[in-house]
Amino acid sequence: MSGEFRVRELVLGIQGLALLRNAVDGDDAFLRQRVEDIRRFASAEPGREPFPDGGAAVSELDAASGYAAWSAVYDSLPSSYIEVEEPVVSSILDDVAPGVALDAACGTGRQSRVLAGRGHRVIGVDQSPEMLAKARANTPEGDFRVGHLDRLPLDDDSVDLAVCSLAMTHLADLAPGAAELARVVRPGGRIVVTDLHPFVIALQGQCLFVHGADELAFVRNHVHLPGRYLEAFGRAGLRVRACHEPLFNGRLAPGGYEEFIADAARAAWDGLPIVIVWDLEVPTPKESRT
Repeated sequence: MSGEFRVRELVLGIQGLALLRNAVDGDDAFLRQRVEDIRRFASAEPGREPFPDGGAAVSELDAASGYAAWSAVYDSLPSSYIEVEEPVVSSILDDVAPGVALDAACGTGRQSRVLAGRGHRVIGVDQSPEMLAKARANTPEGDFRVGHLDRLPLDDDSVDLAVCSLAMTHLADLAPGAAELARVVRPGGRIVVTDLHPFVIALQGQCLFVHGADELAFVRNHVHLPGRYLEAFGRAGLRVRACHEPLFNGRLAPGGYEEFIADAARAAWDGLPIVIVWDLEVPTPKESRT
């Protein structure tokens, strides 16, 4: 699947969302500015003032190809999603004693480093050899394996903790991934799953990255409302301890089109959850009978 990075349409969408969310009780001057901007941008020619450069081709890649291309720059890109996710995950991990920990869909090993630093013996699994090469370099003491989230190369009941960060949303069906995490974690063990919040995916679409000299690409994120997660976790026999939904922190992607319309972009996302974090537990046989 291919398309085009349409700057005018994206700018108009953000302006419209900011206007929609503030239409009832927003500041009059702010609302007038949004309407003025929408008129000005709608009448302008794409690729010309007042727009920043745009118009690059956009391709959808599968997870293996996408993360192979993304791996070279992944760790260097600032991310508001990661910034709001990490403190929540850290607070959950404070309650987990060191043991054998799985970093599922580990990517470059961001969570692997954290887990190793907390005294866990880390196993990282990812389908991208390019991402795994980065993870091995970042956490040499880890055991990193090629594998898929819905077919983990681990034995049943073989880890005490599993962390899966910003990856399950790539699955069209959450159930196989949830079942695999439940399978490999011992009874009484913990699972932490984080994802882009479905609100963000539904409103913003896909996360783009540079692919090649003059092209953008994305790996599809599917919209899974909280009820879908609850259904998948329930079918896997998991207990939900807590669900956290950290909010947008005001950071816009440096150099992105939203910086061009920063007031509207911050108003569009203000107060919305941008990440969802699930704190889960595998019940013991005794707990499962109660």
